[in-house]
Amino acid sequence: MSLIGIKLHFGDTRMNQQIAHIAIVVRDYDEAIDFYVNKLSFTLVEDTYQPEQDKRWVIVSPPGSGGTTLLLAKASKPEQQPFIGNQAGGRVFIFLSTDDFWRDYNRMVEIGIHFVREPKEAEYGTVAVFEDLYGNLWDLVEFAPGHPMATQAV
Repeated sequence: MSLIGIKLHFGDTRMNQQIAHIAIVVRDYDEAIDFYVNKLSFTLVEDTYQPEQDKRWVIVSPPGSGGTTLLLAKASKPEQQPFIGNQAGGRVFIFLSTDDFWRDYNRMVEIGIHFVREPKEAEYGTVAVFEDLYGNLWDLVEFAPGHPMATQAV
């Protein structure tokens, strides 16, 4: 059974939730900010020092996005180090939706973003896989018209 398009209700209360942030473990705040802001053209939404925890709260967002943001979380314990660049165990971790695949793909190639899978046309749209500065895999995807994600993305 597919849950696409189903809205959940509990009693008389309609659930209205969204994922606010996805944490991505980074080695260094500033090098991560440089990559996401200067290479991927993300917006730096917040960079606040939290003295009680001796860490920074760093949030970036894709250009034009009003949805989920990335929380750049510096590895602070030895057991977190192995997850830098391996957030999803070698699988694609994040899906970056675009309204113009070829514009963004060509710009990313031009500035040296490393694509590990070349563009392909699939039933759901046009897609290629790239690495972030630590090796996490991302899909750059433009969903095909009529695909359920086409109306939710970008």
